[in-house]
Amino acid sequence: MKADRIFNFNAGPAALPLPVLETIQESFLNFAGSGMSITEISHRSKWFDDVINDAVARVKRILKLDDRYHVLFVQGGASMQFCMAPMNLLGAGDTADYVNTGTWSTKAIKEAEIQGKSIKVVASSEDRNFAYIPEGIAFTPDAVYAHITSNNTIKGTQWAGFPETGGAPLVADMSSDIFSRPLEMEKFGLIYAGAQKNMGPAGVCLVIIREDLLARTPKTIPTMLRYSTFAEKNSMYNTPPCFAVYTVQLVLKWLEETIGGLEKMAALNRQKAALLYDHMDQSDFYRGTADKGSRSLMNVTFRLPSEELEKAFVAEATENGLGGLKGHRSVGGCRASIYNPTPLAAVEALLDFMKTFERKNG
Repeated sequence: MKADRIFNFNAGPAALPLPVLETIQESFLNFAGSGMSITEISHRSKWFDDVINDAVARVKRILKLDDRYHVLFVQGGASMQFCMAPMNLLGAGDTADYVNTGTWSTKAIKEAEIQGKSIKVVASSEDRNFAYIPEGIAFTPDAVYAHITSNNTIKGTQWAGFPETGGAPLVADMSSDIFSRPLEMEKFGLIYAGAQKNMGPAGVCLVIIREDLLARTPKTIPTMLRYSTFAEKNSMYNTPPCFAVYTVQLVLKWLEETIGGLEKMAALNRQKAALLYDHMDQSDFYRGTADKGSRSLMNVTFRLPSEELEKAFVAEATENGLGGLKGHRSVGGCRASIYNPTPLAAVEALLDFMKTFERKNG
């Protein structure tokens, strides 16, 4: 860690790989020999064509996408996708299933209901404050899609494996765990992910949509809310968030060329999470909030014996160069977001601090 940088455990906007930040720093005044900043070049230039085309190619390689899948960069974040997915995919007489595993699932359900779409909440973990991922779900046989949130940043739960839906394609909000592990892409018809948690800065949302679902896009919705608009123009119907797309490209390059792909990334993520969960499991001082079988590898949520100790923990951690450990305002407690860019050294430093704080206050 450089002397003037802390270990960043923020949930989003979150940590970026240091080599990516250094590359951005170098190109901020003169990108690719253009004599202009990456924030100044035209989105119609060859320079940006190279950026967005490389980003698309890397997404396809990393996830092993076949030609049926389109890779789009859309503004509005994942929150815009809460309304865009049902708007584009559900016509008159169509229905979709939703699984409610917390705040972001609840918001997605609400946005579909606002439009008067026919949806069914087929499972929910609300009965236990969203501490687990439901199992044994009976999906609707003729549903156009089944919507899930793959990782819950607030409650610290994650789908360890993806459900069998009886043929309905999965539509997944993967904002906080995209590119953290390999995917069985044949299960997914649409994936969307706000960049600011695991692959870039705020301002762009990655959308991956399969051809059969793209074909459902109606001509009767606003142009900028149609997936087809972005697919037909390589995400450049209007000016895209160029800097955000550029950063995503660099993070994908880091994932491919420095980490070595999703298998190695997944192994590292399991190692990082195990350090924290294993200590909490043998401690009477720290208590994880998610059921063991549903624990997130991205967001480790935990409580201390009292709120006073939690406040002291966060404050002292910050003083020791460990930032962003306060839990979400809606639930309190503590949270360590250990996304792909969070190095193993950061988690090791956090674990050392947790042990020291427990010895002093336990």
